[in-house]
Amino acid sequence: MYSKIVATSVLLSGLAAAAPQGWNHHGGNQGEHQKGWQGQGYGQSAANGQSAANGVSASAGNGASASAGNGASASAGNGASASASATVTSPEAPVRTVSGTRALVSAPSVAIDQDGNVPGYTNADASFADDSVTPLTVIPTVFGPDSTIPAIETDAVSTGLFAAGEQRSSWVTGYTSHGPFSGTATTTGAVMNTPYIYPSGTIPTGPANPTATYYNTDGELQHNEPIPYTPYGGLGTNGSLPRYMVESDFDYESITLGLYQEWIELDAFNNAVALFSEEEFLRYGLTPEDVSLIQFMGQQEQGHATLLSNMLGETAPPQCTYNHPFTNPREFVDYQQILTRWGESGVWGFINHLDSREVGQLLAQSIATEARQEMIFRQMAGLHPMPVWFEAGIPQSWAWTFMAPYISSCPENTTRLAWQNFPALHVANQANINRFSPNDTALWERVDNRTSSPAVIPDQDESCVNLNKTGYGCGPAITHNRSEPLSFAGKQVLLEWDTPGKPVGPNDSYVTAKGGVAGEPSYVAWAAQLNLTYTPLTITGPNTGYTYQPNASVYEYGAPIVNGTMFIALTDTDMYLTPFNLSMLNPHIVALGVYQAG
Repeated sequence: MYSKIVATSVLLSGLAAAAPQGWNHHGGNQGEHQKGWQGQGYGQSAANGQSAANGVSASAGNGASASAGNGASASAGNGASASASATVTSPEAPVRTVSGTRALVSAPSVAIDQDGNVPGYTNADASFADDSVTPLTVIPTVFGPDSTIPAIETDAVSTGLFAAGEQRSSWVTGYTSHGPFSGTATTTGAVMNTPYIYPSGTIPTGPANPTATYYNTDGELQHNEPIPYTPYGGLGTNGSLPRYMVESDFDYESITLGLYQEWIELDAFNNAVALFSEEEFLRYGLTPEDVSLIQFMGQQEQGHATLLSNMLGETAPPQCTYNHPFTNPREFVDYQQILTRWGESGVWGFINHLDSREVGQLLAQSIATEARQEMIFRQMAGLHPMPVWFEAGIPQSWAWTFMAPYISSCPENTTRLAWQNFPALHVANQANINRFSPNDTALWERVDNRTSSPAVIPDQDESCVNLNKTGYGCGPAITHNRSEPLSFAGKQVLLEWDTPGKPVGPNDSYVTAKGGVAGEPSYVAWAAQLNLTYTPLTITGPNTGYTYQPNASVYEYGAPIVNGTMFIALTDTDMYLTPFNLSMLNPHIVALGVYQAG
């Protein structure tokens, strides 16, 4: 049994605005009210966090858990969480409530009434298709010579406007050092200046943008088109020449952080390929073709590092020296699925706040590749490739907090960052992805005490790495469905957190600090998908405590919020925030960590 969770969750239905006080949603499995509103607390049981047919709940009284899949929520009773769902409406538009979602009276409730889990799905026969199986009797045995097809010899463009730009990072040659930093920092702290615009240390919450009033009620164009087939509106659509350079301090610091991320990925990918033999990769189910893919991803990072350097200019930081936590290929892919998770999420968190739309355009085209890398590393680690409906965005200071402990040193005069380093939040009973029974995970089954370091590999009779059994094996694959999930709603999560003031990052030259107005921690914030969900923190001793994994869905009868590789924070408040203003939580954060939910 476990204590009741009173959780609040920020949930978007389309776009979100703060839920009005006193606006009550249909309740889940609890009768609690939090801040004048209440939401759905439905739990589904399905492999890898997918929703069950018809939205059926798998529940157990008094908070007992009953779940399957990687983090599928299937726990009810006293452990249900509360969730809010809000839709932006025109100020003068009448509203009605349908299934707990605020909707315009004049708008058809198509999205509300749809059900993605169609029972039965009758009359699905494809009468035009031949479903007979053709026996496999012959396979190719001779390969070549190739057929001759028309072609001409083509020279690559080497000069002029259409010539390829020079790479900042060329092919890897020579010796690259790795390991912890030993020495004394000559400069400490993040880049900053004074006086501050807001001396209080927090940016006050303001009203909605007064110009954000567009709402289309008839499906027709509301303004004249500039030219045919080009609807009115948009930014950067007036024919002005694009300038692919940062346009503000915010842009500069954000893209510099992104470049730090590209460098650490480039180094890690190349380091693993250079460090481990073909036999070592094969021992963990990774073939030479898989290794070639990792090597190619390193080449992708060459392009990404070059792109971001060009958008920053001459002060763009160079590659540094790193202290990676892996000693074998399995630890490497686990580390990379975490590293690329906060690398990708860190960009989603700031990309739409950039002053330069041109920079955002190119950055999006690089982060789309990053997202594929994260999914591939999850597959190599035997995890479900994408157990969520949406990928979370996190603030820059979160990404920098996760990254900095793995950077040993940087060359002299390397551009420094303005972002904060929060104290580390550790999950003592973090699920071990290498066990066929994650519930058997003991305390501290990580290779070291940094928040993004990989899980240890247990003894062979407890390991799923080379186990070929459906539901239990976790070797490299397109996908796996776990019979026993890595986590589940209602799971007790044991936490420890560092004291502020610890030196971290390049040359130990940055110092951890909690948020500027943060008091004693009272909540655990769960940042995943479109949501920020809070659960109460129970303090058990100095810098130690526990909470319970919340049970809430992104949308009613849909995917559970908590799944995949996600983020948690200790806070002194449960303030209502959404993906676009999540950074407003920073002044209230006591510690920050990663949670392996699925």
